Amino acid sequence: MVIRAVFFDMGGTIETYWHTTELRLKAMPDIKACLRSAGIETGLDDHELFRSISAGYGRYHEWSIKTMEELQPQQVWSDYILKPFAIDPQKITPVAEDLMYLLESRFFHREMRPEVPSVLETIQKLNLKIGLISNICSQNLVPANLDKYGIRHYFDPIILSSNYRRRKPDPAIFHFAANQAGVPTSECMYVGDRIARDVVGARRAGYGVAIQIVHEFEHGENETGAVPDHKIQKLTELVDILEKDIQDGRSAIKDQKRVHAILFDAGDILYFRPERGQYLRTFLSEINLSNKEISDEKRNNYRDKAFNGEISQREHRQAVLDLYGIHEPGLIERGIQAMEKDDNNIRFFDGVRDTLISLKKEGFLLGIITDTANPIHVKLSWFEQGGFGHVWDSIISSQELGVEKPDPGSYNAALKQLGLCAYQTVFVGHSPEELDGARELGMRTIAFNYGENAKADYYINKFSELLKVPILH
Repeated sequence: MVIRAVFFDMGGTIETYWHTTELRLKAMPDIKACLRSAGIETGLDDHELFRSISAGYGRYHEWSIKTMEELQPQQVWSDYILKPFAIDPQKITPVAEDLMYLLESRFFHREMRPEVPSVLETIQKLNLKIGLISNICSQNLVPANLDKYGIRHYFDPIILSSNYRRRKPDPAIFHFAANQAGVPTSECMYVGDRIARDVVGARRAGYGVAIQIVHEFEHGENETGAVPDHKIQKLTELVDILEKDIQDGRSAIKDQKRVHAILFDAGDILYFRPERGQYLRTFLSEINLSNKEISDEKRNNYRDKAFNGEISQREHRQAVLDLYGIHEPGLIERGIQAMEKDDNNIRFFDGVRDTLISLKKEGFLLGIITDTANPIHVKLSWFEQGGFGHVWDSIISSQELGVEKPDPGSYNAALKQLGLCAYQTVFVGHSPEELDGARELGMRTIAFNYGENAKADYYINKFSELLKVPILH
């Protein structure tokens, strides 16, 4: 394994931070002024407003840790921080980002670690990519601080939970960062101060190395779940770790002719749904709509929009229910829950977990190219339950990419991230069109769970037979 990209956490890693009650009270006049500019008056003095904001933000913080979701600033201020005041959300919207920036910048004193610029310059000279993944609700604070420290130019990509809408330790945000950097997850290093967020998240996403840097801050959260590869006091210690990795990797010369990666379709290859749609059918039967005929053309139109990321999964489900004439809010929620249960009602083919782990141990890069309306974090949760969430070097989703197989863009996105040519990869699928699309690009193909029209270089009847396919040896 050779590390090609180093990702950093922001707070506690690139910068240290601390806070006091006095520091936070000093922010109250500016927060009041920002609220007043939107015509919002709470009637509280500085101490009362401080306690109210702290309580509301604390409730949001607990919710976000539990769900790993990041809401937009407008929702945070409306649904959590200012909820006791029953303020019209429309009044909050114009100043929501300004309020969040004030809260997250003025509620903490932040300083860059003094060794950061020289360490980043050294990493850059080692020809490694440098990125950043940060849990932050404000969209502007991290870029502003990187500019203030004079180091923003080192980082590409900069992935913020405020934009991606998922928070560490969700492995989806780590996968997204690796994809944006164009590097397999197993060739990424992550450096952060928190076990539960940084090390656990990097491990779940299959990052090659996870490093904890010590940051003396009492955050009161559980810090268990994983062991870092290294624990360091200063970022300067990274340089020796990286230089040793580079030295060790010089002997790992790739055979350009052999297969280095195996790419899989997901549905009907890794898993199947034995009772597809049963919960929706039961729900429709309960409300006497089970016999209503729905046009396949209309249904497929919404399906295509969801698969291409034009509408969200929830919007897709609402649109399907609308086709049945379901408009009452309570029934819509029941219908959405039934469709969600159908999506989650999957079974893995025999041998999937053990085969994938064996292939990973043999040194293959593993990837998924999936056409789906489900966000990546949902599918990753299924794979984690199956015991193989950590094996993936690349996950290409039609919902994020905007195109479906057999469009060449789907396959090329995986090749780009893995840094390979088509002839160095194998695609495992069941659909004749998707197998043809891979083969036309120069990939070799393996058919599993296939129909009679499927054409491939090799055919297997059991998933475990992948381990014996000659081309992989």
